[in-house]
Amino acid sequence: MTIVLTGGGSGGHITPVLAVADALKQIDSRTTIIYVGQKGDSLGDIPLKDPNIDRVYTVRAGKFRRFHGEGLRQLLDLKVLFLNVRDLFYVVIGTFQSWRLMRRLNPDIVFSRGGFVSVPVTIGAKLNGIPYITHDSDSIPSLANRLIARWARLHAVALDEKLYPYPREKTVKTGIPLNKHFKPINAELQNKYRSQINIPKEAKMLFVIGGGLGSQDINHAVADIVPHLLNDYKDLYIVHAAGRINEEELRERYKETISDTNQKRLQVFPFLEDVYLYSGAADIVITRAGATNLAEFEVQGKACIIIPSSFLAGGHQLKNANYLEEQGAALVLDMDDLVADPNRLAKSIISLLNDEQKRSALSKKFKQLGQPDAAHTIARLILEQV
Repeated sequence: MTIVLTGGGSGGHITPVLAVADALKQIDSRTTIIYVGQKGDSLGDIPLKDPNIDRVYTVRAGKFRRFHGEGLRQLLDLKVLFLNVRDLFYVVIGTFQSWRLMRRLNPDIVFSRGGFVSVPVTIGAKLNGIPYITHDSDSIPSLANRLIARWARLHAVALDEKLYPYPREKTVKTGIPLNKHFKPINAELQNKYRSQINIPKEAKMLFVIGGGLGSQDINHAVADIVPHLLNDYKDLYIVHAAGRINEEELRERYKETISDTNQKRLQVFPFLEDVYLYSGAADIVITRAGATNLAEFEVQGKACIIIPSSFLAGGHQLKNANYLEEQGAALVLDMDDLVADPNRLAKSIISLLNDEQKRSALSKKFKQLGQPDAAHTIARLILEQV
C-alpha cells in the first residue's frame, strides 16, 4: 500500500502530517508513505528526517497573499500583486509536475493537510483518478481546501461538522492529529521533562513559541520584558523558540539587555522538533493561536497566554483565540494593545506566575478541550477508504 501525504508552508501543516505518518506506520508498518511538499519550503528538511517518511518529493506551489482587515487596499500593493501573479504560474507548473508524479507513484490515496502545496498535488491526483482526503484544523476552511473540496473523497475536520460548508455525509470530525509525545501532563512527567532539558524541578518556567516559523511581533513583545522578569524572579527560567529567520536578531538583543548571570536562565532556539518537552516542562506558555499549537497545548493542559495574529486571511486565529477565551480556557491578548502598552503582557505573566490556583484553573479548562487520539482516527479513516 502506498499513501501520499501533503501539506506545508508552516509547522502547523507539517507536524500534523508527520503525526498521521506515525499513526499509519503503527497500524501497518509495511505501508509506503511518501511526502510531497513545496519546492523551497523553509521547513522542508523536517519531513526528510522523519523515520516514518519513506520518500520525499517537492513540486512548485503558489500562494495567494491576502490579509485580514486590509480590504481593497491590498489590491493596490504592487509587490503583493506581482507575487500573486508570479505564484499563479507556479501553481500551473506545480499542477503539471504533480500530475506526472502521481502518475508515476500511483498511490492508493492522498491525504492533504492543507497549505498551498496541497492544491497542485490533489489536482494532480484527481487527474490520475486517485482519491484524496482533506483536513481542516480551523473553524474556517483554508482557501486551498475550498479550492479542492468538490473532488475530495472525505473532509476530516477538527471541530463540529456543522461549522463547515462541506456536504454533511462527506464530513467527519476527527480533531487535529498530533505528535504521539503530546499527552496529558502530571507533576511526575513535568519533572521528567525538566530533567531532560536542564530546568530545576522547583523553578518556574516560561515557554514562548510563535509557531513553526516564529513571530516577530511576539519576539519583540517578549524581548522587552524578559530582562525585567529574570531580574524580578530569581527562580524563573525562560525558553524562547524564535523561528529560524529571527533567531540571530533575538540572540543579539538578549546579549545587550541581559546580564551574564541571568543569561544562564534563558535559552533561545530557532526551531524545536521536540516542542512537547519544553511545553510539557513549562508552567506558562505564550503562543500564537495557530490551531495545531493550541491543540498540542490543550492535550497537555497548559496555562496559556495567547496572542493571535490579526492579519492572517479570514481572521482564523482571532476566532480560535476568541473561542478559548469564551470557554475560560486561556488568557488572550491583542497584539495592537501590546504595541500600545507592552506592560500588559508583563502583567499577565506576573499574574500567572504569582497565582498557582489561576494557572491550575486555566490548565483544567484547556485540557478538557483536547483530542489526543486524532492522528489514529485519521489514519484509520485513510485506511478504510483504501
